[in-house]
Amino acid sequence: MIRAAVLAAVLALPAAAQGIPEPGDYRGEPYRAPVPETLKGAQVIDGSQALDLHEAGQAIFVDVFPRTLRPEGLPEGTIWREPPHQTIPGAIWLWNTGYQALSPEEQARLRDGLTAAQGDSDRPLVIFCREECWMSWNAARRAVEWGFSPVYWFPGGTDDWLAEGGASLVTAVP
Repeated sequence: MIRAAVLAAVLALPAAAQGIPEPGDYRGEPYRAPVPETLKGAQVIDGSQALDLHEAGQAIFVDVFPRTLRPEGLPEGTIWREPPHQTIPGAIWLWNTGYQALSPEEQARLRDGLTAAQGDSDRPLVIFCREECWMSWNAARRAVEWGFSPVYWFPGGTDDWLAEGGASLVTAVP
């Protein structure tokens, strides 16, 4: 049994070394998983580049991390407080817009939010979530398909931001 596990791990190494290919469509569950190194039509940036863009005020940062909703089935009268969401300072939080399939409301929130954020400017949209989070890849892909430009995908998200020494995260307001 151990030999089989070792053999499987050794055989998986070449596939892992090649990286994760871009899927032909939007990615679903699990959303927290290794992501591709590319996104056709977008520029992929790392934490250092994100910090440079942020410090220069040259980009609009868009966080697509999902919002924690009140759990279903809580007894009437139960006090529930939505946990705070921490994001990059100045980022726009367009929650629940990185899923594989979007409701009409979520799709409108993403499209309208990106339109309002970018306006007539040519400032890049930096779309992020967390490290190894397909939601940012999905949202950035939609932005590219809808004709937004330039689109930067920041796959390291807030994790990479903090690792690179970026400013402390702030509480986002939905």
